[in-house]
Amino acid sequence: MPGFVNKPDPLPPHPNSDRQAAATNREATEGYPAAAGGVAGVQPSTVFTNHASTTATAGVQSSTVFTNDASTAAAAGVQPSNVFTNDASTAAVAGVQPSTVFTNHASTTARDGPSSNLSAAGPSQSAASNSPDLQVFTSAASTPRVRHSDSKGTSLAGGPDISPLTGLVSQSHKSAGPKKKRRKLYFILGGIIALVVVATAVAVPVAITKRKKSSSTSFAGGDGSTITTEKGTTFTYVNKFGGTWYDDPTDPFNNNAQAQSSSPPLSQEWDYQKHPMRGVNLGGWLVPAPLVVPSLFEPYVNASPPVRDEWTLSIAMAADTARGGLSQLEQHYDTFITEEDFAQIAAAGLNWVRLPLPYWAVDKYPVEPFLQKVCWQYALKAFKWARKYGLRVYLELHTIPGSQNGGDHSGKRGQVNFLYGPMGLANAQRTLDYIRIITEFISQPEYAPVVPMFGIMNEPLATTIGMDQLNSFYLEVHDMIRAITGTGKGKGPFIAIHDSFLGLAPWKDFLPGHDRLALDTHKYLLGTIDRTPLTNQIDKPCQLWAAEMNTSWTNFGVTMAGEFSLAVNDCGLWVNGLRVGSRWNGTLAGGDGVQGDCTEWTDWENWGQVTKDNFKAFAFRNFDAFG
Repeated sequence: MPGFVNKPDPLPPHPNSDRQAAATNREATEGYPAAAGGVAGVQPSTVFTNHASTTATAGVQSSTVFTNDASTAAAAGVQPSNVFTNDASTAAVAGVQPSTVFTNHASTTARDGPSSNLSAAGPSQSAASNSPDLQVFTSAASTPRVRHSDSKGTSLAGGPDISPLTGLVSQSHKSAGPKKKRRKLYFILGGIIALVVVATAVAVPVAITKRKKSSSTSFAGGDGSTITTEKGTTFTYVNKFGGTWYDDPTDPFNNNAQAQSSSPPLSQEWDYQKHPMRGVNLGGWLVPAPLVVPSLFEPYVNASPPVRDEWTLSIAMAADTARGGLSQLEQHYDTFITEEDFAQIAAAGLNWVRLPLPYWAVDKYPVEPFLQKVCWQYALKAFKWARKYGLRVYLELHTIPGSQNGGDHSGKRGQVNFLYGPMGLANAQRTLDYIRIITEFISQPEYAPVVPMFGIMNEPLATTIGMDQLNSFYLEVHDMIRAITGTGKGKGPFIAIHDSFLGLAPWKDFLPGHDRLALDTHKYLLGTIDRTPLTNQIDKPCQLWAAEMNTSWTNFGVTMAGEFSLAVNDCGLWVNGLRVGSRWNGTLAGGDGVQGDCTEWTDWENWGQVTKDNFKAFAFRNFDAFG
């Protein structure tokens, strides 16, 4: 029976594993560098569905459940069990060991230094000096830093909301020894594409019960304990995997919490050779996109200009004062993901979350319509809640100035204007500065155990940007980050890069001598058309991806599937973009000329058991391929 194991077979050492660490000295001061323009007060079937539903599998062996906006997704009495949800209120497994559960929304789910040698592709490149308030590329090795609390008023950079901690001394790190042999990592994050969802019998093992505020206060506990949230509500924490939480206001950076007894507490270094990463995407929370959070976009489908991404959504919302203007976004941040979701994530057997973050969490230009800096306060909440429940955060910069891929999830749909186009270099410089600021924050000893991995750019379109340009940028970022953190185990986060949809083979021996890089790949079938029965497609993941994943562990090193989907076509709502058609039904170019019917894929409520079983088998082939 397919599943996940804790002790993967060792792999041969990667050629980059002999690098000795170089040390840098960092000094904590009370001045935190601002981004360009300044920063102040920075403030998870089988497939998926976009509306509320109930999905579960009860009393079956090795079951898998998937939802996109489900009120319940669960499996009980299953060995082993896998539950995937994309926008679920509950994603959990009770009495199951081991269990793997993935959800995408568990809500109800340089200033100084040498100039850059980066180059940009495409016509009409602009030098950075032609744009106001731009920063040059730098290693930022000597940039002054301040350590911040994740309590009220915490911000990324200087401003009235900064609350620097006192009594912290500068850090000096000695060089580290050679890295250990790389071994296979089992990390699959739930796919973010939402199409259809398996519907089965309901059995909810994770209980979050609202109660009246308790007069007693507890700072730690496990299964059955009562938790009081910062809003004063209470709920009962149900964790059947031996997880414990910890939350003492007088000791806010305590790292003793454990998501499960099988997962190390945050006070221990994560061993990528030993511990499987079981993760969940918090997609759509801080970076809303039409396919993930259609409810935010639906009121403005007929707006002028037409809404199609967060850029145009922000314009439409700002003009809609009757609904609260841009404050609608903060209301979304406040309700889409809550503390209870983090408790459920740990209770479901997960130990990581992937948190997409937009660049405007740090800063933006005045002409950009985004709600600036507000979502950073909710990233801080994510760090705090993750610490409380013993979860680790894979923080990932999901949007890039100018757009790195032209997708709506990059913030602005259309053309690529990063390292390409009129403002390509300028936008790359802004990006480097934002990466620097985020790195300086999460590398502080107060946050490093909670955020051990930083994805520096989501899905850059290398075929447009150019591999030489992209590689040059990655080298610049790598050296800058390691100048800040130092090199070797425990010195700052793993740096995750995406394969740019080129596959994994081209990244063999990337950046020889690098320090702790991880390669993220996102695997989808929805862009292709295969009208054969689902039973004919079940083995595709193993046929297409398994060998590539295994080989990458030898040729590159740490390799993971940060996103995937069980969608086998593009029938879901706004999968290809708002008001964009579908290849399957012939309303979008690039299809096979057949006008197919999406009903069988979207009418999940009427699926029979055979369909559900086929999708479940398809799910396990994905686990085999990526694990």
